[in-house]
Amino acid sequence: MSTKDNAQRTQTAASLNGLFAFDSVARHMNFARAADEMGVTPTAISRSIRVLEAQMKVRLFNRTTRSVGLTEAGAQLLQRLSPALAQIQESIEQAGQTSSQPSGKLRINVSYVAYAVVLRPVLGAFLEKYPDIELELSLDNQLSDVVGSGFDAGIRLGHALQRDMIAVPLGTPQRRTVVASPAYLARWSEPEHPEALLAHPCVRQRFAASDRFYEWRFNAGADTMLIDVQGRLVVDEMRAAVEAAVDGHGLAYVFETFAAAELAAGLLVPLLERYRLPGESFYLYYSSGAHMPGKLRAFVDYLRLNARR
Repeated sequence: MSTKDNAQRTQTAASLNGLFAFDSVARHMNFARAADEMGVTPTAISRSIRVLEAQMKVRLFNRTTRSVGLTEAGAQLLQRLSPALAQIQESIEQAGQTSSQPSGKLRINVSYVAYAVVLRPVLGAFLEKYPDIELELSLDNQLSDVVGSGFDAGIRLGHALQRDMIAVPLGTPQRRTVVASPAYLARWSEPEHPEALLAHPCVRQRFAASDRFYEWRFNAGADTMLIDVQGRLVVDEMRAAVEAAVDGHGLAYVFETFAAAELAAGLLVPLLERYRLPGESFYLYYSSGAHMPGKLRAFVDYLRLNARR
C-alpha cells in the first residue's frame, strides 16, 4: 500500500472521530458537555474539531469565550450527518449486545469435589435458564492451567488459585475433618490429638499426576499444625478417600460437606473436631474481567448468587 493510501486511511479515521465530536458539540452547543459525553477532555474535543475543519476546509462553529454556534456550513453538515452517525452508533451497540449474549460453548475446569459441592446442586437450573449455552466440564484434580489449557474459567479452593487471576468466592467455607468408620474405631483407639494420627493408617490423597499430597492441617492455637500422616493406601479423588474410610481401610481427611451423607447415616464418625481449622472457600477464577463474553458473565453471576450458602 502506498504512502498516499496510508495517509488517506489515516485521514478517514481521524475524520470519523472528528465527525462524532462535531455531532456531540452541535447537540450540546457546549464543548465541556460534549467532552463529558465522549469521555475525553475539552481540549481533545477542540483539537478534533480543528482537525475536522482543516480537513473540510470550512468553519463549522462560530466560537467565542461565552458561546458556541453553528455556521451555515455546520448546520448543513449536521442535517445530513446526524442520521448516518445514529445508524453507525446503533450498529456498534447491536454488535456489542450480540457479543455479550449468553450463548456458545463454555469450558470450565473443576475438581470433582468442587463439582459435587458447588456446581452440581445448581447445574440443572443454570442449564434451564440459559438454553443457548453449551457447558463443557473438565473434571480433574491436577490444578490445570486454565488459560493455557483453553478453559474459560476454573473452580478451586482458595489456596489452589493461579496467580494473576480474578477470583470470585462461592458459597460457604468448606471445613475438613478426620473421619473413620465405626468398625475401624472398634479395632483402633480413637486419636485424642493430631499427633496421635502418626500411629494410625491414613488414607492419603495425592494431586493427580503430581508428587504432592493433600496436607493434614490442624488448629494449634496461634499456629497451624501440619501432620505428615502415613498409610499404604493412596488415592487421587476425595470420593475414593470417603469410600475407603467407610470400608474401614483407615482414617481420611475430607470436607465435612462432601461426606455429609455418610456422617448422617452413621457410616463415618468425625474425629478431632476441637482441632479443626476454619474452612476455605471455593473460588471461581478466570483471567480477565475486560470484555467478558456473555456466556462467562452469565455463569459468574449465576454462581455468585446461587452457589450453596
